[in-house]
Amino acid sequence: MDKNSKIAGIDISKSSFDVYSETEGHQKFENTTSGFKKLVKTYGKDTHYVMESTGCYHVLLALYLSGEGILVSIENPLKIKRFIQMQLLKVKTDKADARMICKYGISQDLKIWKSPDSFQRQSESLFSLLQFYEKQRTSIKNKLHREKTLGKPSSSVLKSLKDILLTFDREVLRLEVELEELVKKLYREELALLRSIPGIGIKTSILLVMLTDGMRSFERSGQLCSYAGLTPVIRESGRSVRSRPRISKMGNGLLRKHLFMCAFNAIKYNSVCKSLYERIKGKGKSGKVAIIAVCNKLLKQSFGILKSGKPYCENFSLISA
Repeated sequence: MDKNSKIAGIDISKSSFDVYSETEGHQKFENTTSGFKKLVKTYGKDTHYVMESTGCYHVLLALYLSGEGILVSIENPLKIKRFIQMQLLKVKTDKADARMICKYGISQDLKIWKSPDSFQRQSESLFSLLQFYEKQRTSIKNKLHREKTLGKPSSSVLKSLKDILLTFDREVLRLEVELEELVKKLYREELALLRSIPGIGIKTSILLVMLTDGMRSFERSGQLCSYAGLTPVIRESGRSVRSRPRISKMGNGLLRKHLFMCAFNAIKYNSVCKSLYERIKGKGKSGKVAIIAVCNKLLKQSFGILKSGKPYCENFSLISA
């Protein structure tokens, strides 16, 4: 980040957004292209704009600013929330939030946000739709099971549920094939390397290369484990607080979910993961602790293999410095 840049904090919602900078003060704009142009005209192209990651409402503004060559930073809402709480403010308004986001931006070393390319947008959109359909499919399966347990379910209800479930099954399969073919165009070699790891399936391989840009987004395996929310959090204070270490869960929940499923296959077919699991269990630790350790090992194997460009082998030396 350029320390000489002016900072403007943006609190954005569905229809509008509030902006504050120490030089121009507070203004409110419509969350439209017209509003984006008025924002730049008012606060300037030489301003560094800071906003929260608010679901989908911030995306169009961020894309517009980035497309104009303007500095943009999109920050974790929890980090900004904690920063605001530290100020002990008694006022909670959009205007006040924009002002505090500006203060947060001034006090932090901000990371510049880069607009995703067409491949990223398309692949993320496909993956998001897949996740949505799979949740709907699970909901329908649960409803179908409930109807069957009632004793005498309505035949028309059962037929309707089964027809919808079949439609979702077909769409999920079609989208999975489309997503795999799309990702293969850019990451064919990386997918093949990840699939060489016993326990890592095609869905997790696709997710890993999408989220990490083929592991180019990380320099150390520990960073990848932190990104997945699998690093331990230790809580100790004096003599009274001695809680058991837990994983942070402050990373990518979707990646963590896929890794947990992969871990159960890894302890059967991945000799390194199997020995790790048995060693931890042999120390009297719980199965959950052992599975988390296996998840971390799978991430480290994935990192090392993609960084080296060599397929998996039992004596593989991990690159984790």
